[in-house]
Order: sequence, then C-alpha cells, then structure tokens
Amino acid sequence: MDIATLRSHHPDHWARACAIRALAMDAVQAASSGHPGMPMGMADVATVLFGKHLKFDASAPKWADRDRFILSAGHGSMLIYALLYLTGYKDVTLDQIRAFRQWGSITAGHPEYGHVSGVETTTGPLGQGISNAVGFAIAEESLRARFGAGIVDHHTWVIAGDGCLMEGISHEAIGLAGMQKLSKLIVLWDNNDISIDGRIGLSDITDQRARFAAAGWTVLHCDGHDPVDIDRAMSAAKTSDRPVLIDCKTHIGFGSPRKQDTAGAHGSPLGAEEIKAVKEIYGWPHGAFDIPADILDAWRRTGARGAAERKAWEGRLNGLSAAKKAEFARQTGLEAPKKLAATIRALKRQGSEAQPKVATRKASEMVLEVINPVMPETIGGSADLTGSNNTRTGDLGIFDASNRKGRYIHYGIREHGMAAAMNGMALHGGVRPYGGTFLCFTDYARGAMRLSALMGVPTVYVMTHDSIGLGEDGPTHQPVEHLAICRATPNTWTFRPADLIETAEAWELALTSERTPSVLALSRQNLPTVRTQHAGRNLTAQGAYVLREAEGKRRAILMATGSEVEIALKAREMLQEKGIGTRVVSMPCMELFAAQPEAYRKKILPAGPVRVAVEAAVRQPWDRWLLGERGREAKAGFVGMTGFGASAPAERLYAEFGITAEAVVAQVSGML
Repeated sequence: MDIATLRSHHPDHWARACAIRALAMDAVQAASSGHPGMPMGMADVATVLFGKHLKFDASAPKWADRDRFILSAGHGSMLIYALLYLTGYKDVTLDQIRAFRQWGSITAGHPEYGHVSGVETTTGPLGQGISNAVGFAIAEESLRARFGAGIVDHHTWVIAGDGCLMEGISHEAIGLAGMQKLSKLIVLWDNNDISIDGRIGLSDITDQRARFAAAGWTVLHCDGHDPVDIDRAMSAAKTSDRPVLIDCKTHIGFGSPRKQDTAGAHGSPLGAEEIKAVKEIYGWPHGAFDIPADILDAWRRTGARGAAERKAWEGRLNGLSAAKKAEFARQTGLEAPKKLAATIRALKRQGSEAQPKVATRKASEMVLEVINPVMPETIGGSADLTGSNNTRTGDLGIFDASNRKGRYIHYGIREHGMAAAMNGMALHGGVRPYGGTFLCFTDYARGAMRLSALMGVPTVYVMTHDSIGLGEDGPTHQPVEHLAICRATPNTWTFRPADLIETAEAWELALTSERTPSVLALSRQNLPTVRTQHAGRNLTAQGAYVLREAEGKRRAILMATGSEVEIALKAREMLQEKGIGTRVVSMPCMELFAAQPEAYRKKILPAGPVRVAVEAAVRQPWDRWLLGERGREAKAGFVGMTGFGASAPAERLYAEFGITAEAVVAQVSGML
C-alpha cells in the first residue's frame, strides 16, 4: 500500500505509525549514527501489533503473563524505543529518546536487557533474538503445563530481518521450534530485501517461505504497509497449531525520496534535508521529537489497553491456593527452594564417606538426581550427547509436543541454538535451564554464551570431556584453550571441579546465581574423591582453598583444578618425602577466588613459597596466580598444555605431554 492510500484510508493508523518513524529519524539524526530505515519500514506492522494483538500493560512491564515482544533485528532499536515511549513505559522518556546512543542513556545502540523496561532480551548480534524466542516459547509451554492456562497463556512475537535469517543460528532455532510445534511463537519477517552491502540477492537466494515450511512452520504473508492485511495475517497466526512466520513485505526507509529501498537507509542518518522531505511526504509538519498530544494520547491508550486483562489475571492468580501461588512466585522469581542447601549438604556428606571414584560428568549426574526432584523449574537437555554429558535424570520426562510437563529437551546437534534457547528460557522466568555438550564445542555456542554474561542471566552450561583426558577422540575434541576463553569472559563462573563434592558445590552455586551464567567443565575419566572430610560450608564458593596443608616448613604451593588435583596431591606426597613442605590448593573457580577479600587470597597464596600450577590446558589464565598475588617469575612454574592434543588413550597422553606428578616435582625442585 502506498503512502497516499494510507493517509486517505487509514488516517489514525498512519498518524500513529508516523510518530514511530519521526522519532526514529530524529533520534538517529541527533546521534549521528544508527539505523532509521528499519523502523520506518516496520512502523505499520508494529502499530498493528501493539494496537490490536500484543497483550501487555505499560504500567506493569513485569506482568508474568504478558506477551513477549522481541526485536531480533536489534539494529532497528529506535523502533522499540519509540514504541516504549509512546505507549507509556515510565523509564523511556523523551529525554532518553533524545539521548539515543549517548553515554549514560538507557537507549543504547542495540536494545539491552536490564537497561530498559520492555526490552525482553539483548539483541543486535543477528539471529540471537529469534533463537532466544524459541526458549521463551518453550518456557511458556512448560509453565502453562505446570500452572494452567488461566495463569500462563501468552504469545512470543518476534520482528526479524534478513540478517537474522541468514545467520546460521537461525537454522538451528527454526528447526527446533518446528519440531517442538511451538504454536505460541510468531515471527514477523521484515522482508525488505536490503542489507548493508545492498540487495539481498548479492549474497543469498534462499526461499525463506519454503525453508520455514520445510521446518514445520505455518507460513503466512502480508503487505507490510497495509494495516488491514497485517491484522488479517496476525489474527490467522494466533489460530495456528504450529509456529508461524509472517512474511511482511516492506520498504526500508519507507517514504524517503532518495533512500527508500537502498542500503543508504540501513546504517546511517538520513540527513536533515532528507528528513524534511520525508516529513512533507508523510504530512508530518512537526519539529524534531515533537509528538502532537492527540497522537501521544492515542498511543497511551494503547499502552493501557491490557490493564483490565492484567487485573483479571491477578484475580485468577490470587484464586490459587496459598502454596501454589507462593510456588509460582518462587519459580518466576528464580528463587531456589529451601530444600536445595540441605539436599546438597546431604549428598556431600554421602560423597565424603563413600569416596566414589567417578568422572565429574557422572558426579554431575549424581547431583542432578537429587536436585531435579526438589527443583521442578529445571529444564535440562543436551546437543545430542545425552549419554556423554549425563544431563538426563530418570524423573524428568521428555519435553515435546505430546508432553509439555517433560523437563528434558533433545536439542539435536544444535549447540548454538541450544545455548540461545536456554537464554530465552532464563529470561522468560520460571525456568532454570541447563544444557550439555563437549567443552570443545563451546566454540559453536560462543555467541549465546557471551550474551548470557552480558545480560546477566544464570544459564548453566554443562561442558564435559574437558581436556586431553577424553583420550582417543583426539585434538578435534580435546579442549586446550577453552577454559581460558571462558575465564576471559566477564561475568562468567567457570567451574572445574575435582570430585563429587566440588561438583555438588558448583551446582549449588550455579542454581542459586541470579546474574551470572556458569560453565561446568567436567571430566570424561574417573577421578578419586579428594575432599574426604565433610564440610558443611561450600568451599567452592571461595573459588580456591587449601586442600592439603604442608607438613613442616611450607616451601611450595601447588595449584590445580579438576582432574589435575589428583596429580598435584601425588606430587605433594613425593615432595614431602624429599622434605619439601608442600601445600595443595584446589581452585575450582578462578572468578570466585578473584572476588574474595585480599586477606583471604593472601592467606591461600602467601608470599615466599615457589608456585606451580597444574592444568591440562593452556597457561594463560594462571599467570595472575603465578606471577601476581605476591608471586614472581623466578618462583613460578606451570605444568600443562602448550599446543593441541593427540589421539591416544588418556594415560599415554598425560605421559607424552608431561602432565605428571614427576614433572611437577621437577619444576619445584628446579626452582628451589
């Protein structure tokens, strides 16, 4: 539909949509950077969505049963900021719109979760939003099965662009959503045929409608500038028994005489003269950031439209039994159950007494076997490695279209899609997601793992086969640099536990975290119990602690994690036999140790003794503990990996790469 027809046949709709377009043009121009074209092109779709279909109440942005709106095409952030301001979200003021992309403003270049009410997830890295949305839809299905449709019954709406659909993660997400028949998921494709480089045909010829249909989606289409046609498609989408793609054919930079349908509208301001020309074409005679009162009032009524529905929902919630209402609040508030701490302590005591020799991946399964029954909000899964990751316990049941009460997801070989979906579940609330693959394959999940940390969501990554100790699969599967990568990521806890006890403690921390994701790096090979004396306190929470104290004068400190703690303990015995007093420090989480008071760190790593770190990985993360914290080069050594691994049994690999107690003893002796 052209502008003249819109203005004459749908004047009220046109005025509201132009308010979005004007704010987008003005804000990008004021910032001298940004993407005006997408908001201009999708303003009609967004106006119909917010005006007629999205269930929300701007005065209650955390309403648990609101529809979720995800702007996967995050470069068009002024679309969502304009909508939030216009509909009356209190924190998105006109001053914040004016300060778009500026220091200290909440209106960042790409929408950031936690900064702005109404922004459900951080987007900008293309493909992440649509993939998060799959997790949102899974969480909605799970909670509806747990608490009933009277308490949980909402849609997840996504605006995605060509870039989102070209990113490989979208293929993983689309396939997972189709298989799961997530009928509450509706994707609005901004089909404008433009990317930064120019026409989409320069790089892609995919038939997106056929692609989605092949993955089990319902596929609809509409004129993205015809409000009646948009409304028709959205109404039809809500009746589907499968996820829905609506192909919204739009014009990027709609109405711009020089930049419509060009890359020029994509990533830079239109320019003052072009904005003036566009506003004349729109019939918008208002100055920069000026929204007429009648149009703003119309939008504010839209923002209040869901208040009655929210109040009715609150009545239904209050009609639940006190226990069920409290449980709903606990789960959606990510509050751990009171039983969790006692459950973990009991397992630790049992482990210290029985002293099992098991791989930490098996230890993790043993922990999950006691955690999952007391935490009905956990949803586990694996990227086609269930038997290797040990992530499924017998009580979970499989989550699929026939069993929404199931709590285990077969993600298939989709590490990136799994990670992004788990972020979506955690963001939705009411779910504590965890998922597994091999530590080496964090490479495939890296984009979503970084966003877990950036957003501050407590997703749990169960990463097994954590070193050359996995053996014969060889260097393609043996991680050497991956611990360093995880530890280098801000706001991430990387746990590498040495036995069942530390594994239980790591899980307790991961499942009580509110703002930090966790990586559990777990062994394939069996490891002895090293914590043989029960301690009720969670020592892993300190990051590092003295596992064995030196006998006699302390002359050496050995630091280790995971499977190498056993080697450090053996080396200590050999050194003590030589009369060299040796302390062994287990360091299951460097990040938590770094967060301890200096007095505690000084107590664990005092000045004086030589230090050797032992880990079957690269040295890089260890230099702070070897050279800093009262250490120095002449008294610091490392026993670990300097390159990639090889294919052979684990015992042979440790010997060939020199990760042995004898090597540790030699380093200590050489420095003394």
